Amino acid sequence: MSQDQPGDHLSIRISNEDRERVAQILHNAMSEGRIEVAELEERLDAVYAAKTFADLEPITRDLPVTSTPVPRPPSAPAPVYSPVSGSRIVPGAMPGPGNSIAVMSGVERKGDWVVPERHNAVAVMGGVEINLTHARFTAPETTIQCFAFMGGIEIYVPEDIHVIVDGFGFMGAFEDKSMGAQAPGRPVVRITGFAMMGAVEVKPPKKRHLRGSDRREIED
Repeated sequence: MSQDQPGDHLSIRISNEDRERVAQILHNAMSEGRIEVAELEERLDAVYAAKTFADLEPITRDLPVTSTPVPRPPSAPAPVYSPVSGSRIVPGAMPGPGNSIAVMSGVERKGDWVVPERHNAVAVMGGVEINLTHARFTAPETTIQCFAFMGGIEIYVPEDIHVIVDGFGFMGAFEDKSMGAQAPGRPVVRITGFAMMGAVEVKPPKKRHLRGSDRREIED
């Protein structure tokens, strides 16, 4: 009976969960000053392009982590999702940018844009605004990974999107003021991450003033 040789697991295909675990290691490394913003963006691009554990291993080789994540036993297959007419979920659509990074500056994502399955928002002494009011999604569940250091990230979520917020704030805030509820066919947006001397706020869309067919946004 043959035995697995060291490194055999590196050829195994990785899951989205494996990518998210490595992405969290990178965000932690940046918050500790081990890597810079430009390095974070470059490494995150490599994480989400990775196909196997061998692709992930070099990304955290110089960071204080044990090793590339060990593959977990396969779980039950996910149910097949069939979008309904008029759904916000558009599998196969060309996704928008995967990163929103503001360093002593500001970045906005709004309007009719297609949100990728994973989106990274980083605010370092700057501000990021992500408005999902008219957004569409490439998958039934989307993850927005946030990191705010002496900066702010605002995410506007309408009522027809179910949002799950599980981030953490240290000398900062990670607040959920959204009003969306879970319902069949609605996209799920998971917002996670870390705020240090900064804030991540999840809240309802900006109020709208209607006059005939014209609309304009009014700041809260």
